[in-house]
Amino acid sequence: MLMPKRVKWRKQMRGRMRGKALRGAEILSGEYGLQALEPGWVTARQIEAARRTIVHNMKRRGKVWIRIFPDKPYTHRPPETRMGKGKGNVEYWVAVVRPGRIMFEVGGLPGDQAIEALTQATYKFSIRTKVISKQDGTGDQA
Repeated sequence: MLMPKRVKWRKQMRGRMRGKALRGAEILSGEYGLQALEPGWVTARQIEAARRTIVHNMKRRGKVWIRIFPDKPYTHRPPETRMGKGKGNVEYWVAVVRPGRIMFEVGGLPGDQAIEALTQATYKFSIRTKVISKQDGTGDQA
């Protein structure tokens, strides 16, 4: 699973997800991409599940680029714990995704197969996404 090798600070604040993606909103390497339509946190487990789905649907052809990385720690207090006693332990890692961000790219295989692989990956995320192509930059399928 994806996670940073080491971090300067073990725990972070939640932060805010206002506005659109400033960086990472264009397809760079592949021909098709999976674009986020709403803000949210994408966990390392969701990224790995989507990656495995894409690779499975591609049947060992083409190439996959993962354009997001979970570098934000998600902390959680145990259930039925009294208030106080500090912040909870790091449970898992998340990537902050804003609308417009390209999360995955696929290249080197036929268009219908790439669209199908990315469409299957959309079911793994808790946020709405769409499949876009490099030629026109618009969504092919929701």
